[in-house]
Amino acid sequence: MNISELARQLRVNPQELRDLLPKIGFNVGQKAIKIDNNTAKKIIKNWPVFRRRLEMERAAAFAKEREEKDLPKEKKPITVSATITVRSFSELAGIPVNRVLAELMKNGVFASINEKIDFDTASIIGAGLNLEVKAEPETDLIEGVDEEKKLQGIIDQEEKSDLQNRPPVIVVMGHVDHGKTKLLDSIRLTDVAAQEAGGITQHIGAYQIKRQGKEMTFIDTPGHEAFTAMRSRGAKVADIAILVVAADDGVKPQTVEACRIIEAAKIPFLVAINKMDKPEANLDKTKQELSSVLGITPEDWGGKTICVPISAKDGLGIEELLDVVLLLAETEGSAMKANPDALAAGTVIESNVDKGAGPVATILIQNGTLRVGDQLCFNEIIYGKVKSLKNYLGEEIVEAGPSVPTKILGLKISPEIGDILEVGNGTRVKNKRIRTASGQTVKSAMSMASSETDDDVPQLNLIIKADFLGSAEAIEESLLKLNTEKVRTKILAKGLGNITEGDVRRAEDSGAEIVGFNVRLTAPIENLIREKGVSIKIYSVIYDLIKDMREKMKKMIKVETKRVDEGRIKVLAIFRTEADSQIVGGRVLDGYIRSGSSVAVKRAGELIATKKIVQLQSGKQDVKEIQTNDECGLLFEGAPIIEEGDILEAYHEEEVKD
Repeated sequence: MNISELARQLRVNPQELRDLLPKIGFNVGQKAIKIDNNTAKKIIKNWPVFRRRLEMERAAAFAKEREEKDLPKEKKPITVSATITVRSFSELAGIPVNRVLAELMKNGVFASINEKIDFDTASIIGAGLNLEVKAEPETDLIEGVDEEKKLQGIIDQEEKSDLQNRPPVIVVMGHVDHGKTKLLDSIRLTDVAAQEAGGITQHIGAYQIKRQGKEMTFIDTPGHEAFTAMRSRGAKVADIAILVVAADDGVKPQTVEACRIIEAAKIPFLVAINKMDKPEANLDKTKQELSSVLGITPEDWGGKTICVPISAKDGLGIEELLDVVLLLAETEGSAMKANPDALAAGTVIESNVDKGAGPVATILIQNGTLRVGDQLCFNEIIYGKVKSLKNYLGEEIVEAGPSVPTKILGLKISPEIGDILEVGNGTRVKNKRIRTASGQTVKSAMSMASSETDDDVPQLNLIIKADFLGSAEAIEESLLKLNTEKVRTKILAKGLGNITEGDVRRAEDSGAEIVGFNVRLTAPIENLIREKGVSIKIYSVIYDLIKDMREKMKKMIKVETKRVDEGRIKVLAIFRTEADSQIVGGRVLDGYIRSGSSVAVKRAGELIATKKIVQLQSGKQDVKEIQTNDECGLLFEGAPIIEEGDILEAYHEEEVKD
């Protein structure tokens, strides 16, 4: 059959037919005149299908051409706020709103033109639209600079003759599981005084040690949140940083993050290459990664950064590390001065509301000396008077000088981490919401007591991912309403779109669970979830989500106990006193005394301590119980604090069932 005849039957131009046939699988040349009848019959039979396929391909090509025409030819930078509507994003980018909606759908987000999306979602779709999405600068960063200048101004106003050297403040940072906590524990063990005082059982977020007769203050930062918050507020609290890198693992994402934070804070640092006790530790490879990834050249390779190989587990190299820190402190000594005789000023490094004590804060004094009875202010707002000061061992102290971390009781308003508190006069505020430099609101103690719980309350940490920002906010609001005095939920992060690798890693680092609403899991993410052991569940009904979280929270509630009094005994004699035990003799005044019972030691009506009866004897025979008016001997373990004449109140605790 002639090509022209076939084209006439198919109602196409002969040359157009020659162009189309190779595309649908028929090997016909551009100069062909005839085609065999069998091939012609196949083409005629299947032509409607071939035609539709060609039209779809043309439409797709046209759509793609239009899409590319809609997008900027070069990467276009735009600045967006924390949340923005799809319409506003479209106008800001200069891209048709339908194209923006299509890109959202490609990423698993189904939104209307008036729906709000968060900054993370805007960044993700921006990459597909040839946009460079930047965040608007937050007001707290700008105001924070003023706070930093304010603190520096306080020190600059001091007479140089009044300034004295203060202990250096050191922060330890690094990737998760690289040994930050173990290093801090090893550093504590180098301080004999701390060991004699019973270690750091009353840890308040910072502690001090002595090395070569010089004091050093270490800030304990679980993760980077607190330190980042203080930096963003301009509250530069650390003088020196120790970057911890594991010799068997090398440079990891949080190592890079920590390094950037240290660089932004503009403080000197050294690198502790940890886990040198492990067989797979590779010192040279770790140094190579420090150089290639972070641009850190070790001192022994001709650079300026001191790298100290250590084993926090075995205590190897810890003393050498501390000596290097002291050396850095000496070289930077001009910046580590303060006037201990001035009115105190310092930065809040921990803050919470205690049900019994009210607002409690840990402050690092940076100038002056804080004393019991001093009135503290923030931005000339009175936060309260210091009723009690405690050091890092939990011991009561009367004053705290420069570089000393101290826990403060007596505040009426709970400060934010990073707030700079000063001793002075100010304006008294009652039950008002006060805006801090970070742009957040701080409530008075009365209003906060109803919403905050103490640190002993079990907490369910969650990361929320939803299809709409409105859904995410509704879920967050519903979950926070489940909070009680016995258990609470904390939303660590919320965002739009499908679960990402970043969500999984954040959940792994924080021990959180991921809750998804109308989102999907891709195969690679499912594999990562199984590998990391992260808990995750996807919901399509908010009620089911809230119901499951309520059940989880119920299971986390601690069992409450009540004290059941048994009897009282008066101490008549101290038979034996050891470093860690004590044997006393006494007479039961009323009730009964049992072996294994707890006792409250009271002296002149005041509670001194609580103990536990390890052994009970009557007439040199071990007994289980002693009755009223009987005399007995009692063995207690622990620090010997009981004196003759003390009253011991015996009791046991029973579970309280709802």
